[in-house]
Amino acid sequence: VIDGWLHTGDIGIIEDGKFLKITDRKKELFKTSGGKYVAPQPIENKLKESPFIEQIMVVGSERKFVGALIVPSFLTLKEWMKEKGITYTTNEDAIHHPRVLELFRELVESYNTFFNHVEQIKKFELLPQEWTIDTGEMTPKMSLKRKVVMEKFKSAIERIYV
Repeated sequence: VIDGWLHTGDIGIIEDGKFLKITDRKKELFKTSGGKYVAPQPIENKLKESPFIEQIMVVGSERKFVGALIVPSFLTLKEWMKEKGITYTTNEDAIHHPRVLELFRELVESYNTFFNHVEQIKKFELLPQEWTIDTGEMTPKMSLKRKVVMEKFKSAIERIYV
């Protein structure tokens, strides 16, 4: 306890003047090139409410805007594609199909309404493979290893900001 505060490394807000709601980890906050701080976890959690999104990582540290790496829920996406008569052979084919890209653009736009302008995802990249413990992007507690994802998918992140 320092100055009457318990330093946990968490960020929160006071709700109804009496409840502390933890919203993110301090170390996960990032600052855009415009000097605005963004907490990625609330954005990620909101978008994961969509049945089409399996995993997501919000990016934007020292960048002009917020972007995201998105791993679709391929079970849901494949069902949707079948209903729409869209053929594909691999996940890679699926994520590059124009109608799939449009679906995710509309999805992201609809969820952006929950966030202020600075927190809204302006561009994203769909990824063909789920992040796992075995491939190194997830911890045994199924937490995202942000630094690993940023390193492994550096080229995808760069495409967001081209």
